[in-house]
Amino acid sequence: MVAFPIDSASVTHGIQLAVAPVFLLTAVSGMIGAVAGRLARIIDRARTVEDRARTSTDEEFLARAQVELGELRMRGRLANGCIALLTTCAFLIGVTIIVLFLGETTASQISRFAIGSFLLGVACFLLALLCFLAETVVATRLLNFHMLR
Repeated sequence: MVAFPIDSASVTHGIQLAVAPVFLLTAVSGMIGAVAGRLARIIDRARTVEDRARTSTDEEFLARAQVELGELRMRGRLANGCIALLTTCAFLIGVTIIVLFLGETTASQISRFAIGSFLLGVACFLLALLCFLAETVVATRLLNFHMLR
């Protein structure tokens, strides 16, 4: 068993360094919850449209249902991509926290890897935001305010 020399000042500084990325983790977890909720609604809507289409003989409705299901499929893929990117972001930020803490509290020179993992995590977060934006654009494009009653 290897004993690590413990310097309370370096442990304190390591904890301070590791706390900053935790705020990004909080944002990521909130986004995952929001996108997961949207994905659940997308799935529920798709099931409803599919069930209605199975029992309908109205060709006009079936055509609209087919278009809507295509858009719901696209939204589901965007939401899944967003969740995957957010999960990857959270993983990379977790790696950043571990690397920062270990680099500060041990003699190893791994702290430089924290820069890469943090930047990759932020890049994943930004890509997830773009997926979220695209999903909301597709969702609002589906709205048809000009339909006759």
